[in-house]
Amino acid sequence: MDSTSTYDDSVSAHDDPVHLGDGAAWRSGARRALATEAVHAGRDDLARQGLHAPPIDLSTTYPSYDSRAEAARIDAFATDGADPAGPPVYGRLGNPTVARFETALARLEGTESAVAFASGMAALSAVLLARTAAGLRHVVAVRPLYGCSDHLLTAGLLGTEVTWTDPAGITDALRPDTGLVLVESPANPTLAELDLRAVAHACGTVPLLADNTFATPVLQRPAEHGARLVLHSATKYLGGHGDVLAGVVACDEEFAGQLRKIRFATGGVLHPLAGYLLLRGLSTLPVRVRAASATAAELARRLAADPRVSRVRYPRLGGAMIAFEVLGDPHEVVSRVGLVTPAVSLGSVDTLIQHPASISHRIVDADDRRGAGVSDRLLRLSVGLEDVEDLWSDLDRALGQGR
Repeated sequence: MDSTSTYDDSVSAHDDPVHLGDGAAWRSGARRALATEAVHAGRDDLARQGLHAPPIDLSTTYPSYDSRAEAARIDAFATDGADPAGPPVYGRLGNPTVARFETALARLEGTESAVAFASGMAALSAVLLARTAAGLRHVVAVRPLYGCSDHLLTAGLLGTEVTWTDPAGITDALRPDTGLVLVESPANPTLAELDLRAVAHACGTVPLLADNTFATPVLQRPAEHGARLVLHSATKYLGGHGDVLAGVVACDEEFAGQLRKIRFATGGVLHPLAGYLLLRGLSTLPVRVRAASATAAELARRLAADPRVSRVRYPRLGGAMIAFEVLGDPHEVVSRVGLVTPAVSLGSVDTLIQHPASISHRIVDADDRRGAGVSDRLLRLSVGLEDVEDLWSDLDRALGQGR
């Protein structure tokens, strides 16, 4: 049986240096390339402190002998959510190590600010709570989304109401109380891609939140296309080693202030050790994404030509994720992998495979799931840094004799 593939061999991961905007300038005024920014952002002050590696500040509280000044700083935070000027106050208000990661991620995404949370879902929850607090409880969303994001909206757990639509229907779905438009591109798990600039135009004045977890700022910067908010499950590629749980929203400073106030009130703070691991992960992000993308592109080619595979989905912008549908039993494929790890999550240095209909998107209604392209035969592969021949040998064996 012929395979159907969305793979475009004329487009691959960005090989040329990508330069950021004015917010990523050297102190001398020159712009820094993405790879340079990934290594140095959030660390510019280290040398003058006599340090090379960023320190980990594990303090939960900090001494202050000027309570009048502290009161003024707390008032300023309560008014607009600005980072308190001067020394730290309390771990729920902010942490110096986490702030380094936030600075670096904002530089990479080309936004004014970024606010980190204990998980990707905590980050999304904070955005929804911020809009609901402003009296804007309606959300317009495009499927597919990550399964838990879909569930959070559909269940209305935070007092929101959702209208599901396709990209062409966004404008018509907007209401006076619409506070957010939510999309994910490439989407989890089908890798469907959206024209973010067109989507942002359709949103009008309503903020667009684009989940950029799969692409990372190495391949795509949604803020450049009109998204006001850029969401990451930082657990994935930003951390990159399967050992940190985190989320982050890159945005303008005005919205960042709202998110900091939500984070302070609800307590969804990121642990300093996680902030340190994320900052370290960012330094190798471009290298990891480009290397894994090259391997994924080759595996996508081979899967598309394999008679045991009915369809392959691989993003035109590249990346390290592959979605493919098999003719045989997908559960048997998962059970037969050896080098590849059958597990949820993605974006680590090792390759992972999972069956979305059973795990990551199980919580989504079956009809909605299938309507969004998440078929029962779909497998999602997160390609790591192993040798491509070793990975193909494992997949070839796992695919077996086909149907």
